[in-house]
Amino acid sequence: MIIYNETFVVEASAGAEWLQWMQQQHIPAAMQTGCFSGHQILEVLDSPNEGVTYCIQYQTPDLAKYQQFHEKHVHELHVRHHQQFENRYVLFNSLMKTID
Repeated sequence: MIIYNETFVVEASAGAEWLQWMQQQHIPAAMQTGCFSGHQILEVLDSPNEGVTYCIQYQTPDLAKYQQFHEKHVHELHVRHHQQFENRYVLFNSLMKTID
């Protein structure tokens, strides 16, 4: 299983608005691409960062599906996110593979 992880550090004052927007806008748009089979939202409880840290993890059994998402969809999704929360977050991504 391939897991695409987006980690967001969000200003505390924007945390509730951000989470609601992600659940109603960003995540559904990412899932509608057809590149992922599932997702989960995690809150990092012991983050050393100021604000609130969340991880959004998208699962796909196929690396080619992730590559399709990265090539065709990720830029537009990140632009929309940036327009909504400019200067109120930091984002970094990672790509992982589960080990059986």
